[in-house]
Amino acid sequence: MISAKEQLRIITKGASMVVNEEELLKKLENSVANDRPLNVKFGMDPSAPDIHLGHAVLLRKVRQMQELGHRVTIVIGDFTGKIGDPTGKSKTRNALSSEQVMENAKTYCDQIFNIIDRDKCDVRFNSEWLSKLNFEDVIKLASTTTVARMLERDDFTNRYDNNIPISLHEFFYPLMQAYDSVAINADIELGGTDQTFNVLMGRNLQKHFGKEQQVAIFMPLLEGIDGVEKMSKSLGNYIGIDEPAKVCFKKVMEIPDNMIIKYFELATDVHPDDICKIKERMADGENPKNIKLELAREITNLYHSADETKAAEEFFVQAFTNKDIPDDIDELKIEEEAILLRDIIHNLVDMQLVASASELRRMIEQGGVRVNNEKIDSIGKIVKKSDVIRIGKKKFIRIS
Repeated sequence: MISAKEQLRIITKGASMVVNEEELLKKLENSVANDRPLNVKFGMDPSAPDIHLGHAVLLRKVRQMQELGHRVTIVIGDFTGKIGDPTGKSKTRNALSSEQVMENAKTYCDQIFNIIDRDKCDVRFNSEWLSKLNFEDVIKLASTTTVARMLERDDFTNRYDNNIPISLHEFFYPLMQAYDSVAINADIELGGTDQTFNVLMGRNLQKHFGKEQQVAIFMPLLEGIDGVEKMSKSLGNYIGIDEPAKVCFKKVMEIPDNMIIKYFELATDVHPDDICKIKERMADGENPKNIKLELAREITNLYHSADETKAAEEFFVQAFTNKDIPDDIDELKIEEEAILLRDIIHNLVDMQLVASASELRRMIEQGGVRVNNEKIDSIGKIVKKSDVIRIGKKKFIRIS
């Protein structure tokens, strides 16, 4: 079994905060000595987002812990989902129905088991214990904290200061999520930095019930490919784990150079020692593009086969690193993954890449139009996202 100190290095890689590291090392030492896996709690948001690389930060950490021999308890908030976590919300969130929660849970699990090992997980629904609490139990649970403590949460404070209503039942969300840790005897709980209050509440409640406190590990939010805003589908700066390998590879190559190390730490399973070597190479002045190619290879290979990753890299090198293709070219966004060239002729005209459809046809006949550096012979050519269309010698457009 891997030593406790080596496990500590891997588990804390990329973490923004660990509460607390000494406790974690002690738990790991006991785990190694007694050959007992730690119980890692991972709460599931029943709103069931489509997974992108930002969501996968926590899931990759879960997988790393599984590879170290620990077991994960996925807590599906079918009971708490009926309240809705107010984290980051400016108003009370609508409660979900039981049917919505269960449907979302299935969708979410279908996605996360592409990342984490299903055989090393226990899936629990928190209605299993929360629905059994009677009103007296709830009153006792509520007595473990104060209104002042609840108002330490930024979202509650902001709403209170701005006279925005806070429903009393919203205070119970962090309490119920904390009680989940008591019910499953969690050793570790993983969360994003936006879940700090809720996760630390779990430590407090475990102490109140006379149980060993869980270690809280908080992972930072991952910026999108713009390097500025949090990764989000609505902002269009995301990398979806189910996107085609070519798209995934290309998007990773678009991140700013100053985000390379953060992506290695949060979006890959690369060992901390190897990341240190990458930092040294960058400090020594190696071309960041070379290192970014390694990053794109690592990330793409996590979600696609080795053959698909190799093809994606070859495609990228051919289509986007050829010296004849400028780095900064206009993009044409399409809804579909692929479209016929004839269906975007009007866009090409509007963007003044060609004067008319007849001019484009004539240029195609003369061999003057290429897609990814390959001549085409018909406006019936299918073009896909990430393809680069070259018209003449100096006009380029990238499909996205």
